[in-house]
Amino acid sequence: MIHILVVEDEPSLCQLLVNNLGFEGYSVEAVDDGVPALAAHGAHRADLIVLDLMLPQLDGFEVLRTLRDRKDEVPVLLLTARGEETDRVKGLSLGADDYLVKPFSVLELMARVKAILRRTRPVDRPPRLRSGPFQFNLPRLEARRDGRPLELTPREFRLLEILITHAGRTHSRKELLQLAWEPDARPSARTVDVHIANLRRKLGEELGAAWITTVGGEGYRWITPVEPEPSTQAGGWAERVD
Repeated sequence: MIHILVVEDEPSLCQLLVNNLGFEGYSVEAVDDGVPALAAHGAHRADLIVLDLMLPQLDGFEVLRTLRDRKDEVPVLLLTARGEETDRVKGLSLGADDYLVKPFSVLELMARVKAILRRTRPVDRPPRLRSGPFQFNLPRLEARRDGRPLELTPREFRLLEILITHAGRTHSRKELLQLAWEPDARPSARTVDVHIANLRRKLGEELGAAWITTVGGEGYRWITPVEPEPSTQAGGWAERVD
């Protein structure tokens, strides 16, 4: 299992990162400063470090410098409230693989994490899945029904990805809000209901063929079995010709 170390001293953001990465199927460990980060990485080597720059004692620059001085090439994604070009250049010059400026969207964070992991190690979870009449290409954010593309927004695809990669499990509205919306967003549970309704419409749910079921008082669940999609092409699907 891919192991990710989160180094972030803001409790709410740290918990958000842990929740999202955990729901993606990663093993996640979190610490709130640079010294315990180096110790944690030494005890259980991470496949990726999500590293905040502004830490109370040993900052992210020094953590990154220490890792690279030790010839440790662990991938590092920097998180920073600093938008200045000099800080971004410094981080990349020290050997960071990528960076995000706060506030950032959860969608972008997960995309950056997956992109780094694709470059540095094989992905544990199949990138292409199928379920009933549907085919999903997770890296490309694409979904099809019977070979025909579905026009989904990034938010709708994120909700769909959460449901299909945990098929059979009920996700509460609160969980979906935490996993599919940005840290500084303030949507309501009703917002989730509206997006799920739109998603159901685009999936083409009809009488007797519901793919997303509502669990009364709890949330939503994808009920159709999901399995890896055999691939004859590295990137996408062959185009359907009628």
